[in-house]
Amino acid sequence: MIEGYVGCESVTVGGELVVHVSTDSRRFRLRFYRLGRTLAFVGDSGEYAGSLYDVPGHPDGLPGVASPAADWDWPSLRVPVPDAWEPGIHLVEFVECGPGRADDPPLLDLARLEGPAREFFVVRPRVPGTVSRILYKKSTFTRHAYNRADGPGADRGASLYDHPVYGPGAAGVPRGHKVSFHRPGGVIDLAYWDAPFVGWLERHGYPVEYCTDLDLHADPGLLASYDLLLSVGHDEYWSEAMRAHAEEFVRDGGNIAFLSANACWWRVHLTDDGTAFVSDTDHHVGTEYPHLPATDQWWAPPPDGVGRPENSLTGVSFRNGGMWPATQWPGDRPRAGYTVQHADHWIYEGTGLRDGSRGGIPDRLGAGTPLIGYECDGAAFSYDEDGIARATGEDGTPNSFLILGLYVLEPVHEDFHHFKWGHWNGPVRESSVTSPRAATMGLYTAGGTVFTAGTTDWPVVCGHEQDPAVTRVTRNLLDRLRHRSPRSAAPRGR
Repeated sequence: MIEGYVGCESVTVGGELVVHVSTDSRRFRLRFYRLGRTLAFVGDSGEYAGSLYDVPGHPDGLPGVASPAADWDWPSLRVPVPDAWEPGIHLVEFVECGPGRADDPPLLDLARLEGPAREFFVVRPRVPGTVSRILYKKSTFTRHAYNRADGPGADRGASLYDHPVYGPGAAGVPRGHKVSFHRPGGVIDLAYWDAPFVGWLERHGYPVEYCTDLDLHADPGLLASYDLLLSVGHDEYWSEAMRAHAEEFVRDGGNIAFLSANACWWRVHLTDDGTAFVSDTDHHVGTEYPHLPATDQWWAPPPDGVGRPENSLTGVSFRNGGMWPATQWPGDRPRAGYTVQHADHWIYEGTGLRDGSRGGIPDRLGAGTPLIGYECDGAAFSYDEDGIARATGEDGTPNSFLILGLYVLEPVHEDFHHFKWGHWNGPVRESSVTSPRAATMGLYTAGGTVFTAGTTDWPVVCGHEQDPAVTRVTRNLLDRLRHRSPRSAAPRGR
């Protein structure tokens, strides 16, 4: 048995990666990979002495359940990051050595990317913006919220969703559920959302640089070296600083593409020197909700929320979209795709899609693929006299937001699965918004341009090239937004 975690998920070329490993083997070693069009092996460490360390129990004394809030505090090992390593998303695999262990187990590949006994981390260039003006933000806070800290043969159920730990708050300590980043958990979300899209980017000649949520949170000047920020997959948890830096970036002419959904849904507060966060959410502890309304809901008015609708940044919200509950995640989903609007817009260039403006039936973007879901975001809208959906702005969506694609959420399997329309916080706490719930693709410009795909699975459909129009729209998006307009260009890194 072997497992581990990294001290920080972001390092620079020439820096040090801090690794924490626990194993019942006498010896272990580390294998390193870079994620791109393949999972490329880039290095192997020597052997280290192994030791098995304790797992912190749950503070409520739950049998077999670990604490999601505690730093597991396993001893650290420092590993140099070679100058020759190419910036990108990397993996470290923890490999057992010694009697009874395979001397040279097979290398990991893309087909076996997901699993325990491995962790990912981001390698950044010494000077931001020297490799690319596109910055891909890996949604690490969301990853930690869902991380159950399970290990090989161990179901520990320790996350924000499984047996969370709630604190009432005190001087200098916010009230809410606490999650530590210093816990093992393996690779899950990276394999589903990021790996297909990262491979697609490299296959199609789009160099990008990478950062984590903590990088965006901690560095107010980070985005000045870039023209386009990518949010990919499931990007639910944002800090105040993350949001402030992103909004300033847009005001200064920077562009953002939310190829994601459920984006910026909960606010988090960094604690423990940036190795944990606290968020006052609606997740129950045992059979009770410790505090409702949940005050770290971005959109809800104070004092029962933050009072800054995520729509004002992203253009859309989970409360006007929905999710697809399923017995087998991510589940069967509708495959109708987005109804096309404004087919003459540059986003649709080269797709051949039509919008029905000449009396025909509008085409569907992503038809035949599970593009809509697993979670999706929407904007409050109404139809004009020509049957065109237009954002009303009543939920905080910018007035200039242009709806380019729409899927009104409807049950598709009456005896099996149904979309959960919106979120209980939406219709209960925002009854004045009566717009239909709909997955919404669109964009607005306010200095820079902000595009939203409105669905978590855009990078999956694009990455696996399941629909030519989705991939062409993505290329149009990247080609258009990868450079700011000349009058708003920020100084480039030197």
